[in-house]
Amino acid sequence: MSRKAKAYIILTATLGVLVLQHAPAAVRPAGALRFLGYLAGAVLTSQLKVRLPGIAGSLSVHFFFIMMAVLDLDIRQALMIACAGTLGQMLWHARRRPRPRQVVFNLASVTVAASCAFNTYHWPLLRAFDASPPVPLIAATVVFFLLNTLAVAGVLALTEDQGFWRCWRQNFLWTAAQYMALAALAGLVHVVDQRTGWEITLLLVPVIYLVYRSYDLYLSRLEEEKRHVAEMAELHLRTIEALAMAIDAKDDNTHEHLRRVKIYATEIGREMQLSSSELQALEAAALLHDIGKLAVPEYIISKPGKLTPEEFEKMKIHPVVGAEILERVQFPYAVVPIVRAHHEKWNGSGYPDGLKGEEIPLGARILSVVDCLDALASDRQYRRAFPMDVALEKVVAESGSSFDPRVVEVLACRSAVLEHLVQAAGAAPKLSTGARIVRGAPAGGFETPGEAARVESPKDFLASIAAARQEFHLLADVLNELGSSLNVEETLSLLAARLRHMIPFDTVAIYVRERDRLKAQYVNGEEYRLFSALEIPMGQGLSGWVAENRRPIINGSPSVEPSYLNDPGKASRLRSALAVPLEGVAGVAGVLTLYRAEADAFTRDHLRILQAISSKAGLAIENALKYRQVEDSAVTDELTSLPNARSLFIQLDSELARSRRTGAPLLVLVLDLDGFKGINDHYGHLAGNRVLQMIADGLRSKCREYDCVARMGGDEFVILVPGASPDAVVTKSQQFHNITRDVGLALYQQDILSMSIGAACFPEDGADTEQLLGVADKRMYEAKQWREKGGADKLQPALYP
Repeated sequence: MSRKAKAYIILTATLGVLVLQHAPAAVRPAGALRFLGYLAGAVLTSQLKVRLPGIAGSLSVHFFFIMMAVLDLDIRQALMIACAGTLGQMLWHARRRPRPRQVVFNLASVTVAASCAFNTYHWPLLRAFDASPPVPLIAATVVFFLLNTLAVAGVLALTEDQGFWRCWRQNFLWTAAQYMALAALAGLVHVVDQRTGWEITLLLVPVIYLVYRSYDLYLSRLEEEKRHVAEMAELHLRTIEALAMAIDAKDDNTHEHLRRVKIYATEIGREMQLSSSELQALEAAALLHDIGKLAVPEYIISKPGKLTPEEFEKMKIHPVVGAEILERVQFPYAVVPIVRAHHEKWNGSGYPDGLKGEEIPLGARILSVVDCLDALASDRQYRRAFPMDVALEKVVAESGSSFDPRVVEVLACRSAVLEHLVQAAGAAPKLSTGARIVRGAPAGGFETPGEAARVESPKDFLASIAAARQEFHLLADVLNELGSSLNVEETLSLLAARLRHMIPFDTVAIYVRERDRLKAQYVNGEEYRLFSALEIPMGQGLSGWVAENRRPIINGSPSVEPSYLNDPGKASRLRSALAVPLEGVAGVAGVLTLYRAEADAFTRDHLRILQAISSKAGLAIENALKYRQVEDSAVTDELTSLPNARSLFIQLDSELARSRRTGAPLLVLVLDLDGFKGINDHYGHLAGNRVLQMIADGLRSKCREYDCVARMGGDEFVILVPGASPDAVVTKSQQFHNITRDVGLALYQQDILSMSIGAACFPEDGADTEQLLGVADKRMYEAKQWREKGGADKLQPALYP
């Protein structure tokens, strides 16, 4: 609790004690029976209470007996009745026992209120001014109501960090009607009492209960409506977040952007003292300000390079379309003007309407500042993120031209706190997708002939003719030589070498498409290690975007190429890139990308040359890849990717020749799975294929890089182990048995697979391929028979005699 709240409670308690100590003598004597009756009535009716919505408090009808005491008893008796009723209200059937300081404060505040109400009712000047009983009664009721409710509102404002007047208006002002109703009832009873006696009050208990029940039902209904409003507000917010997620799905670079912008914008709005409705509008607009991008083509949103004038014209429609979409929602606060104006600039150079200064809604001015800051501090398709301090400096530099100086000042002062909050903490009218916005320019500048996409002009017409003839001959040479080789490496190397004579570059990378990724098949030049290790997902990075959208990029940023790795240490230092898709018959076969250390180093002429050869290069690469695939399939088992029987014989002949030259031993192992037929019979051939693939992977993992693991066919494998002596057989076989058992347990949770192994060694068991395989195969079948006779639970004894 704050010091102010403690001081306030102490002051109120002190006033209450002083009032009790200095209460004057009885104004008029009253019988003890009447006092006890009112006291019992106050205590009993104190349990007839209703909970006040929005705060931890309640309202009781025992105020009726407080007013009866004010009318009929002396001040000390009235104060005792007020305190007793308040204690009953706090302690009787309480959901949570109040703390001592709460009890002291409530008793003190009701004591002060009751004392002032009593003195107001019996004030001689008031009676001299208006002798009619209703006026003093109304005045006393107003005094009690104000002092009691204002005191409680004050402590709530201090302890719960609320505005005092707002807290009082929302939580207590509306209860004035009940105070007046109970006071009027007390006045009626007082009049009847003067004629018939105070005992008639007992007959009014049902009336008091009726008042209590009416208010209880009213507040229950009010609470239900409030809950319904809260649920609808929550549904409204979830709808907004769902729309924000749709924007995220459209633009992969906004995963955290909307959340950060919302936090920054709302906190700045609070600092600038926006009203509650304005803050709600700003929060919704922060989440939805880019919803109009749903009408912008995907390739423009994710383009990792500068936009052309035509592309930027399409991009500029998104505030207009976003505003039109949100108009259909009919928000209860002004979201649409903020979304429409969030790209307006302070000096009037923004879009779509060219607003300036105070003409721009304050929410839009706040949103434009934080949107720009977060965009600068985040990775984009066309550049890497700036450090936060650098991004803030760039925003401050635009104060007074692009941005409202007041908003920038608040952002600069609170940036560290805001960043900490972010770290601590998603038949309609035809949309204007064809609108043309005449104002504005992209932050990165246009792709113009005078800058990034310039066309180099020769000095005179003779030089122009010579350059054209040279280009023609070089292109003819490239087009003639492409396709002359079916070797992938030769084709790519030839293409890169010929390009160097036509286009200057520091690095060339040719990426080949393999399913949903681009793999660097050929790289030459600076940062060779970085680019040769890339496997770029389709649609990501610069080359991935080119492959996905089948569109070239000129002077894109190479730093975004490895962005899918999310590793700042693997960013390129090269500054411009030229990339074109390589189209084959079956689609994009790959991407050809050139990189330069200078910014904006490539021209339209360079792009034209690449596009002239890209189709022929794509077909040549596609044919070379198909040829390599055919070659690989001739010597590779399709299921396990191991060498097949044909490749095995070639490899075995080669190893035997090596062993004859060097005198080194050569170990040949023949392996056959036991129990594999049962798996095919019970689980199907697809399950059997999975077993073979896992066995193949396991055998490869236990062999050296230069050992040969091959599949002979069916469930039979052969392993060549150059330089291994017969002593290594037992160790190897134990490893292979463990692999087989582990596969069975992993797939079927049973030890249902085993392996029979036969070994032969050069030169002891044979001098050629046929002899070695025959001996090993024979010993494998002997091992299988031994296992079938009951040796399956022991290590095979006679792999190699």
